[in-house]
Amino acid sequence: MTTSQPPALLIAGHGTRDDAGAEAFRDFVRELGRRTPELPVAGGFIELSPPPLGDAVTELVEQGVRRFAAVPLMLVSAGHAKGDIPAALAREKERHPGLSYTYGRPLGPHPALLTVLERRLDEALGSTARTPFDRADVTVLLVGRGSTDPDANAEVHKAARLLWEGRGYAGVETAFVSLAAPDVPSGLDRCARLGARRIVVLPYFLFTGILPDRVRLQTEGWAAAHPEIEVRSAEVIGPEPELLDLVMERYREAVAGDLRMNCDSCVYRIALPGFEDKVGMPQQPHFHPDDDDHHHGGHHHGHAHSHAH
Repeated sequence: MTTSQPPALLIAGHGTRDDAGAEAFRDFVRELGRRTPELPVAGGFIELSPPPLGDAVTELVEQGVRRFAAVPLMLVSAGHAKGDIPAALAREKERHPGLSYTYGRPLGPHPALLTVLERRLDEALGSTARTPFDRADVTVLLVGRGSTDPDANAEVHKAARLLWEGRGYAGVETAFVSLAAPDVPSGLDRCARLGARRIVVLPYFLFTGILPDRVRLQTEGWAAAHPEIEVRSAEVIGPEPELLDLVMERYREAVAGDLRMNCDSCVYRIALPGFEDKVGMPQQPHFHPDDDDHHHGGHHHGHAHSHAH
């Protein structure tokens, strides 16, 4: 009996006018292919840079692929992930009769990416932040892409909060490089008003490009006008092993139909900094006086969903 071929992997990217950023995406797709020789892998963009997503689907079809799982190489679920990619995939299904696919979810905020962001902060601070006491003097400004979708912007705030939790920074504020307030200078102003004397601006982007470059330039301009405050710029996430592993995790979820809610950042499933003792903790429903089957004599703490997925 032969085992059926696993679905191929299609990576969907934003697209960028920056050649280096587009090439970083293409390199990343090639590296995924090298890591999974048993799996056909292709990647394309929704806009701005080649290859378009449709060409990537055609590339898979020409290899004999009939099923694939699409993973958006995006940190938050905004217009591209919610609308443009599903529309493009539906079009490709019409173009290629007999083709079927599943659609995965965006990448962040995942603990593995938070680990990379923390590493980028340490790199930016160098030898000046070796102890928790040093971190207590550092305010982070996490800068997202920005969207007209409030849900997408809220996801950046969630990433900022998760980055703050348990890591000892003075605070993690948020800003956006386009389409949403506060912009980078306004975000830096906010940090200063909160009393920050050491700020690291951390771009919440996967690869280099025009928008991360804009973040750095705006940061440098603000820092020049505020010499009394130490301001440093951190690097983008980049093609780290954690990112490669996370894409494969999103692929496996999509193939299995196991699209979990917020379990990526659930303290009962994942060892988050400062909350390691909660992993695997037994959960009981809250006592509610209107429950038919309630027990007097003690409160039950926790929540009533299973963590033994």
